[in-house]
Amino acid sequence: MKSVVLRKFAIVVPILIIFILATVSPFQIHFEDVLTLTPATEYGVDVSIWRILFEPILGPLLYLNRSLYVLAEVPFVFLWVLIFYLAFSVLQILRKQSRRKKVFYTKLTNLLLIIGICFTVFVVILFVPLPNNTIVNNSKDSVLVTTHAHTEFSHDGLISQKGMWNWHKRNGFDAFFITDHANHKKSLQFAKEQKSGSFPIAPLVLVGQEYSGTNHMSLLGLNGKFETEGMKDKAVIDSVHRYGGAVIINHWFDGKGKPKELYNELGADGFEIENTATDLYYNRNIYKEIKKFCEENELIMIGGLDFHGYGKVCSLYNAFEIPNWSTMDYKRKENRILDILKNGPQEKVKVLLYKDRPFYSKSNLFFRPFLTVVNYFRTLNLAQVLSWAFWLVVFRFMGNHFKQNPILKNNLLLFLSFLSAIFLIVLGVNYYFKGKAVEGYSEVYSEYSLLLGPIGFILLLYVLAIGYFRFSALTKSKISKNG
Repeated sequence: MKSVVLRKFAIVVPILIIFILATVSPFQIHFEDVLTLTPATEYGVDVSIWRILFEPILGPLLYLNRSLYVLAEVPFVFLWVLIFYLAFSVLQILRKQSRRKKVFYTKLTNLLLIIGICFTVFVVILFVPLPNNTIVNNSKDSVLVTTHAHTEFSHDGLISQKGMWNWHKRNGFDAFFITDHANHKKSLQFAKEQKSGSFPIAPLVLVGQEYSGTNHMSLLGLNGKFETEGMKDKAVIDSVHRYGGAVIINHWFDGKGKPKELYNELGADGFEIENTATDLYYNRNIYKEIKKFCEENELIMIGGLDFHGYGKVCSLYNAFEIPNWSTMDYKRKENRILDILKNGPQEKVKVLLYKDRPFYSKSNLFFRPFLTVVNYFRTLNLAQVLSWAFWLVVFRFMGNHFKQNPILKNNLLLFLSFLSAIFLIVLGVNYYFKGKAVEGYSEVYSEYSLLLGPIGFILLLYVLAIGYFRFSALTKSKISKNG
């Protein structure tokens, strides 16, 4: 009777805590206007039905992906998983006085399995396009645009052109520039295919290129009439303007370029005020410096999504005020966007940032995972809370089933590690063949293929070896008992 009460208690309490965090202390997910630091109330948030259905699985992964400093924070999450596992293992070893040696070796072999699973989850977070929350545009005249994105025809891109188009469509964009490094001919060809009717006109494909001069620059509105190789910054900017394009200085705040005053003198049209390729925030004093400089010199401020086909999910939008967008033809749409980029005013562009947690600094992230858990539950709506309640009951039922079946209980980690190994191998092989198809363009396909494939293969060999020894030990034990 006591055990039944405890089992019910173990289900009710987590559900109650989740419900309280989501309702008593909620954090309203919203889009913030980067330039005014106020909520952009005309834009809502759409939560994918697939995320709601599988919230306990997809929700935490997406929330980790949207971390302010994702590459720094996610490893700390897995570090805490290992810390808890080691602490739990030590307690079990101390309790099993008669079988300490066996329990020790079991926990030690399982440790490597857990590390393999954690690495695979990390890969899923960064490389798998999960069904994330996206924007709902309730404004009358705004058009959502990306000015900075890379396909597999860029040395650091990991997504096809059609994949890029589908990604922007899923995330609610009306138009996007492809800005591959040192190459715009492939993008020009893709845009022509769209205009010829090979695929729908929305979202609109626009042609750009990222030029790596003294600072990275997005060259927008290109028509294939010039090359940038061997040209200096001034010549490149003048050439883009001569053919009707615009030039945006990318992620100047990373400190790798020349003084911002130089780019104003060279004729750049604006600066990225945010860039979400890695961290969601950079030094706020530098942010204020760029903002003040752009306002004083009437330079446009743009959000640089800097999407490469992997990494952070979509967290940034540029909302251009363009009335009658749907009635315009391809050229008028492109010209209207370029005109705003070159001539402003800034009031015609809002930079929107997805906000799902309070701001915090990067100074101490070691204990941040605990606050991340709390803040995650604070963002859930009622449907997501109910999804958690349903799956907690399912997990509890499955847990009881595993306890009654020693084979399943003792080999769950092996099974998950096996799936992890197969996933890494398949992803590595997939990247290998994709890299061959775009050889001479993307370099990251081969880099990640050489990383993920061998790690998956080593993990698979380890899983098979541990499985063999455990199965042999189990068989010997049964023969000994029957004998």
